[in-house]
Amino acid sequence: MLTLPKVYLTLIGAFAPLFGKRIWNRALVLLVGAILSPGKRTVTAALRVMGLSAERHFQNYHRVLSRATWSSLAVSRVLLGLLVTTFAATGVLIVGIDDTLERRWGPKIKARGIYRDPVRSSHSFCVKVSGLRWLSLMRLVPIPWAKRVWALPFLTALAPSERYYTDRGQAHKKLTDWARQMIVCLRWWVRRRTVVIVADSSLAVLELLARVQRLKEKTIMITRLRLDAGLYAPAPTPGKKKRGAPRKKGERLPTLEQVLEDPKTKWQRVKMPEWYGKGPRFVEIVSGTCVWYHAGKPVVPIRWVLIRDPKGEFKPQALLCTAQSVQPKQILAWFVLRWRLEVTFEEVRAHLGVETQRQWSDKAILRTTPALLGLFSLVTLLAHHSTSRRGKRKGQLPVRQAAWYTKSVPTFSDALAVVRLRLWRELYLSAVPVDTDIVKIPRALLERYTDALYYAA
Repeated sequence: MLTLPKVYLTLIGAFAPLFGKRIWNRALVLLVGAILSPGKRTVTAALRVMGLSAERHFQNYHRVLSRATWSSLAVSRVLLGLLVTTFAATGVLIVGIDDTLERRWGPKIKARGIYRDPVRSSHSFCVKVSGLRWLSLMRLVPIPWAKRVWALPFLTALAPSERYYTDRGQAHKKLTDWARQMIVCLRWWVRRRTVVIVADSSLAVLELLARVQRLKEKTIMITRLRLDAGLYAPAPTPGKKKRGAPRKKGERLPTLEQVLEDPKTKWQRVKMPEWYGKGPRFVEIVSGTCVWYHAGKPVVPIRWVLIRDPKGEFKPQALLCTAQSVQPKQILAWFVLRWRLEVTFEEVRAHLGVETQRQWSDKAILRTTPALLGLFSLVTLLAHHSTSRRGKRKGQLPVRQAAWYTKSVPTFSDALAVVRLRLWRELYLSAVPVDTDIVKIPRALLERYTDALYYAA
């Protein structure tokens, strides 16, 4: 059993009951190794940095991901519980949901598909790549020492390509179907909290919105809305009983394109305290309530918010909210937080080695990428608890500075560095005196440091 800092052992130990004793010891080695490893996040890299290069039964560590019996869903539930307990234990639970592409090649990766690369593509040029599509739920919560909102992943699911289902003679399970199941699962885990879900236009689907509204507990979904969507007045109250089905909608309302071009539209000027990481910004909005209807689809009552920029720096856009009582400015403030999901996706690629793992078995693929995304949240939790034990700097995290780069608040790289430093000290330097100018460390530890440095890139 590894010797970890007491506060770290308490947090990480919350996952121990989900594993068998033997599997847990190996999983803990892989977890700490994944935090300490620079560069690629393979099982081999984790074993090397933990000093297990001579481990003869190395295959047992690979089997933690490919064969061992444990539930990723149960791990996600425990992680969410830790996030809820640590950050904003009361109030509205704001959750973002979005999909991302993991670029992977290999004939043995069965769920692989060909997708449009959103990073390299533009409106006029489309780039397609081979990879895996993941759908992730992240908690959007302000981090006190970072002084901003972070998106902390806790539940991630693989959404295979259509070809994957075709080869097996099965009906294609769409991205919206995966989102529906994940939202219902989240609602079951936090039954007493109001949940606000922010999503992009890929999840602006009537069937999904209707399912969210049918949940017994209070659940609100905010997403983008097409400017040419069919909006109607609510169905009139039925009078005398007539033959046929009751009406689903009332009179057709002007589209948001028409509202945008109408000179009689009364716009409200509001100041947003934060606009996609660029500080305060003034925008103009107009809002209303209606029902969104399309033939053969469920009828969804919504509040729409039309947004335009007085400076004309971005195109007009529209949002919808499944709760008509929410104020327009609050809808906009919640939706703006969604961009933090993209920041998290970039951070896990840059600092946690997503897209560098090399598993090819089905079960290992299903477990590895969600584990690395969840590691982002776990490192944030460990760093947060480190700030409460830093003496005069309590509640703060050291920020890496340079003469050419001034950074006022810590980022995830700083959080990861603090956790790594504490793990190195506890695991290998606890018996080494550090109160002198010259520090003597064991040769084996020096060789491990140099090995990690030489092969960092």
